Parts: sequence; C-alpha cells; structure tokens
Amino acid sequence: MVNKGTLYGLSLGPGDPGLITRRAWELLHGDALWSYPVRKKRGESYALAIAQRAELTIPESATPLHFPMTHDAGILAKYWLAAAQTVLDVLESGRDVAFLVEGDASTYSTFGHLARTVAALDASVRIETIPGVAAYHAAAAHLGMPLADTDDAVAIIPAAYGIDTIETLLNEFDTLVLLKVKPLLDDVIALLERKGLLEHARFIEKVGAPEERTVTDVATLRNTKVNYLSLMLVRNPNRPRGELIRGCRKKTQHESDEIEV
Repeated sequence: MVNKGTLYGLSLGPGDPGLITRRAWELLHGDALWSYPVRKKRGESYALAIAQRAELTIPESATPLHFPMTHDAGILAKYWLAAAQTVLDVLESGRDVAFLVEGDASTYSTFGHLARTVAALDASVRIETIPGVAAYHAAAAHLGMPLADTDDAVAIIPAAYGIDTIETLLNEFDTLVLLKVKPLLDDVIALLERKGLLEHARFIEKVGAPEERTVTDVATLRNTKVNYLSLMLVRNPNRPRGELIRGCRKKTQHESDEIEV
C-alpha cells in the first residue's frame, strides 16, 4: 500500500523573494509537485512569479489550478472540487503537493478552500500550512509604521465589508488594515477625510514586488485606478481608551459581573 503524500500550503510572502522562509525554501527544492492558483486558464500566477524572482527553475510538472474571480457559490464549488480532485490524484500516488501562495496561506488565502475540499474528499490526507509573511506585515515594516504598540488593538478586514463597518472599526481600533481596497477606494478616502484621518493613512500596492507603489498622501488617489493587490493602513490616534490596569484595559462593571457569573 502506497502512503499518501502531504498537501502543503506553501506561503511565499507578499512579493519579495527574500521573505521566503527557510522551511518554504526547503520544500521548493524538494520532490513535491508544485501547484499554483490562476484566475483564468493559462493566466499568470502572482505566487509563481515570486518563485521565479527567487531564480528558481519552474518544474515542467508545475500544475496551475483554476480559481475564477466570481462570487457565484455554485461556480466556485465546481472549480474547488476540480482542483481538489487534481491534487488528490497526486497525493494518492504517494507524492507531496506544494500549493504556492502569496502572502500567508492562513490569511484570506485560496489554500483554505482547497484544503477544506481535499479534506472533505479524503479525511485521511495530511495537510500542513507553512506560515509566511503577510502583505500587511511587510507593508508596515516598509513604511516604518507599527501595527500595534503596547496594548493597541488591530483589526484586519477586506474593504468589501463596506464603509459603515470600516467607520465602526475605526472608532474601536487603533490600527485598521484594509485589504483589497480597490473597489471602495474613493469612499474610504472620503470617510478618512471626514474623520480627520487622512494624514494617518498609508497606501501600498504589490508590496515587495518590482511594481510596488507606496502613497503617503492617500487623497491623491482619488479617481485613480489601483491594483487588486493593494491595501491601506490607518492609525486612529484619537480612539477612546479606558483606564489601564497593569497594561490591560480596566474591565467595565458589566464585564466583571459576567465573569463572576
């Protein structure tokens, strides 16, 4: 009986090949079949491009997996199933599969869909996520903009949650990370202007890639086109704070009563 291979979610970081971890580098030089996501058949893969910038030779057996850009659950389920079956066929032959992912495979990644579908088809398959540098970590480091100090609170969401949610989170968190801001960029800028936070916002596109673009005056982005792989970091220095007790926020009476119960 042949032992099944392992499915790896192989995080490559947001774009700079220098941010590939040693563990990911070892697997890229192993015998695992490379697989990678594409938005359309014969389309380019951002994850694969990171490996190419690392001057790695792309194996002839490297296999694209098609994940279309749509919100139609029926269409998505069909393609996830097809991709999972392709991967499972390789795993059942005893070979490992390394699914290349930009950023971190556990954060808003296609790998999550693939892994769940493979596990649903065969619960005995071993699945391992190789952690990596998320785009917002790289962006904060590049900008010299700490995500959190001391007991700061941080929220990370796709901008598609909408302006009302974004405004609520700006009132409740010290740092807000907005991913994929392209569709709502002008609305986000208008909100930040209304709340007096434009000077505390930074925009970065394709962080770590040769095409990286950083904008410190986000108001200049009004009515312009930006890349899908873009994000915004916003600090709110005026967020209301409670009293500190040994580095933690003092509990309200209501919270204390709930704990006692």
